[in-house]
Amino acid sequence: MSCDDKVDCGRRRLLVATSVAGGVAGVAAAIPFVSTFAPSERAKSAGAPVEVDVSKLAPGQMMTVEWRGKPVWIIHRTKEMIDALAKLNDKVADPQSDRPMQPAYAKNEHRSIKPEYLVAIGICTHLGCSPTEKFKTGAESGIDADWQGGFLCPCHGSTFDLAGRVYKSKPAPDNLEVPPHYYLSDAKILIGEDKKGA
Repeated sequence: MSCDDKVDCGRRRLLVATSVAGGVAGVAAAIPFVSTFAPSERAKSAGAPVEVDVSKLAPGQMMTVEWRGKPVWIIHRTKEMIDALAKLNDKVADPQSDRPMQPAYAKNEHRSIKPEYLVAIGICTHLGCSPTEKFKTGAESGIDADWQGGFLCPCHGSTFDLAGRVYKSKPAPDNLEVPPHYYLSDAKILIGEDKKGA
């Protein structure tokens, strides 16, 4: 850089040095802010698949796990619970699960890979409330003398059978959602991933 009489060389050097220092400081200050745009470890894990051990889940019992901030129900259905599903086809709105509320491998009467286990998201398809389990049958359930067991949404009265199928003429428009899942072994289920996606 050559100096001429009109511009002081010292001042020019100071101007260039200040500009460079300001640019470096600006970049250094921006790095922490840019890094906040990357998802946190907690956010990554919130969407990650969840491995569940069902070896201690006795027939007739239900457990709840969390996946993507949603409650996922796993029900170990008894033979009586499974047999009752066929009796309800004329009472539920979507008996063959024609609406896409489940992966193709769960599009069957029991809405599951294995008939004895239901894996479903425990959120009502009406307004997002969480239904409560009503496994007692008949008048003892407090719902109906013909009740075969299932779920009742306390918000607006939608009822679901033990396959998560919604009963006719209820506010909920669809069956409960079945998340992608597969069996790692007889006693372990991975929720949040299809086998083909693994």
